Amino acid sequence: MQRRQSFKTQKQPLQVHHKNQTDLSAWRKGGRIDPEKNVQNNQSPNNQKNDSKQGSLEQALSYFEKVQDRVSLKKNSVLQKHLTTVESIALQSGLPPEAFDVLLNVALSGKLADTVNTRLLKSLLPASVIPETSVVSSVSWLCVSKCSGNIQLLFLRWLIAVFDFIDHKEQLHALYGFFFSFLQDEKMCPYVCHLLYLLTRKETVKPFRIRRLLDLQAKMGMQSYLQALLSLYKLYCPELVTITLPGKMKTYFKNSEGPWKAGINTVRRRNQENSPVFQPLFLGTAQPQSRKRKWNTQLIIPVSSTNTNNLEEDEKKNRVLYSMSESFRVEQLQTFSQLLQNIHHLEFPSQMGSVLTNPLLLHYMNCIKDESIYLRLYYWMGQTLQEECTWCAVDNNQDEEEFKDFLETVYKTECFLQEGFSSCEEFLYKSLPLWDGFCCRSQILRLVSWIPLSSFSEIKSHLYDPLAQFFFTSSLYFKCSILECLKELLQNWLNWHVIHLDSESDSQVHSLNTTHSELLNVVAELIHFVGSISTLALRLENNPTFLLYFILDFYETACDMYLRYNLPLLIMPPAGVFYPALLSMDSVSLNQLCYIMYRYRTNLVAAKENELSKKETVQFRFSNQTYQEYNQYITAMVGCLWTSSVFQKDIHPQGLRMDDELLKKTAVQEFKNSFNIVYHPAMMGYAVLFLQQAWPDDTTFNFSLIKGKKWNWYLEYLYAHGLKGLKVFIESSINRVSQASHSKAGNVQV
Repeated sequence: MQRRQSFKTQKQPLQVHHKNQTDLSAWRKGGRIDPEKNVQNNQSPNNQKNDSKQGSLEQALSYFEKVQDRVSLKKNSVLQKHLTTVESIALQSGLPPEAFDVLLNVALSGKLADTVNTRLLKSLLPASVIPETSVVSSVSWLCVSKCSGNIQLLFLRWLIAVFDFIDHKEQLHALYGFFFSFLQDEKMCPYVCHLLYLLTRKETVKPFRIRRLLDLQAKMGMQSYLQALLSLYKLYCPELVTITLPGKMKTYFKNSEGPWKAGINTVRRRNQENSPVFQPLFLGTAQPQSRKRKWNTQLIIPVSSTNTNNLEEDEKKNRVLYSMSESFRVEQLQTFSQLLQNIHHLEFPSQMGSVLTNPLLLHYMNCIKDESIYLRLYYWMGQTLQEECTWCAVDNNQDEEEFKDFLETVYKTECFLQEGFSSCEEFLYKSLPLWDGFCCRSQILRLVSWIPLSSFSEIKSHLYDPLAQFFFTSSLYFKCSILECLKELLQNWLNWHVIHLDSESDSQVHSLNTTHSELLNVVAELIHFVGSISTLALRLENNPTFLLYFILDFYETACDMYLRYNLPLLIMPPAGVFYPALLSMDSVSLNQLCYIMYRYRTNLVAAKENELSKKETVQFRFSNQTYQEYNQYITAMVGCLWTSSVFQKDIHPQGLRMDDELLKKTAVQEFKNSFNIVYHPAMMGYAVLFLQQAWPDDTTFNFSLIKGKKWNWYLEYLYAHGLKGLKVFIESSINRVSQASHSKAGNVQV
């Protein structure tokens, strides 16, 4: 055959002795690239061991290359020996690029039994890269039907699993039509769709291919793998795909990486530990490579497996090719200026996992809202999260640290893009009920803070209910972590609202109002949820200051939604949060509460003014209940901190109003003044220090001396010690009518 003759003439020898060794030849020798140190390295025991393995591998490859007739595994000890050699070396350190041409050809040529071919295909674990020419050469065997259907299916699964390791893919793209023809085989169709999904470009979307997929869907039903490929076609050419496709699905393609996944991870880890110089080139700043191939922190530039003499010629050819082609290969993208020059014809990689932390590609995703990119990322990430989750995986052999690193990478990507991934949302909704609350805790809570906006019924059942169970059965620290997470979730929703509000045009007012209505309902339910769990948590934990800080921190965001985020919604904290903060023993909590009530007042006054001037639509008018709750709270605060009349004037149903007879039974002297800014438990320390400075010779600590001008001095003393929240509250909510009233705390109007 002409193909086989060309293979023999083009085949490179296994031993490469050149003074400028490539990384691949350095790997084969187990030494460094520096030629001056090769002799010294080859004398070490490790290199002698590597040479022995290399010799065994070369003998095995030579044997498989010369196989002509069908050989039985049971009756041939030589075949068993060489097959075991290939398997052991592949599992220990991976196979070099030169080995794939020989092993793929013998496995797909039908010369050996299916048992041997299966073992060969399952042992094809790359140490670095896989030459594209080897893959194309092996694909040609599918034309002559020399191998069985099971072997063809296994080959497609292997091709999908190692897709990232193929050094170039231009010739594979040229075979798109050939792979498309295999869709007629029902067993191979799911894997062919997956491979086509990885290879699809806009120019490959043709009307006849769309018709073929629609015919298959009519024949086979709504299969997820057909819908995934049709969805990608529709994004590239929406005018050609007119049918309605489901927006979200949990699983799109069958897992194709089963036989190779664990082996690839093991080889990658061992090569990094044993060979410090085995470091691929990275795009941009060099960083340590992730142990998981799908979670690469940078896009790997493929290293050619050809001789180094041809590298310069290939680079010149590539420059000419790129200058003539409209597409710009992402492997060549190294600077931000290159991104700006080629932003309209940049070609993304087939596997989206390589772009998660590449700043240049993420900038591209922010600037160019290409739905096909998000669709690819959505498919890939959803499947990866489902397969790698350590508490959802069936085999339960997942590495928690690697999964934790992956979740951290996803979170950083969401922060960079300033939006959450819907695939992460589905993963959280599915996995939270099974989560133990400990594994990857900080990463899970960070991902929760980026959940996109959705209907309240979906969020309540899938997010709030599981979080509530964790919240009430967890430690104090975990409770605070959940509250911090929900605060960030609220901030992200509000930021999303501001961005989309600015981008809407006048012609989209109707849809904008609909979006506002949904946002108001979802945000309101989030605030109510935090209020309810906070009230119960304060009772369970006996009002700790640490917990109260995180609760009030959440309401610092909630109290400013109208003016800061242009969202016409204000919800007061429940009484179970307000009164513990008002009566707190810590001045920080009291100061926080004062600032929060000041911002509530500022927002409510602005809303009332806009309502009276008819600047706001009736649909977003604040309820009278909000104003009523604020007035009740402000009356209690002023009566407590200033007028010393809280026990008489607090009108809230859960407030502090008490009869004088009941208060006298407490045997507390001056009970009316118990919670003003002098006698309040949170402020008494400041009052003692003030008395020591004002009357250094008086050791009786007579708090009644703080009146008149001393009262004003005491206020300035408090302000100087950082109680800015108390300052703005007093200045905004208390009207001191005259100078004479300063000496009488009772002469105060609200």
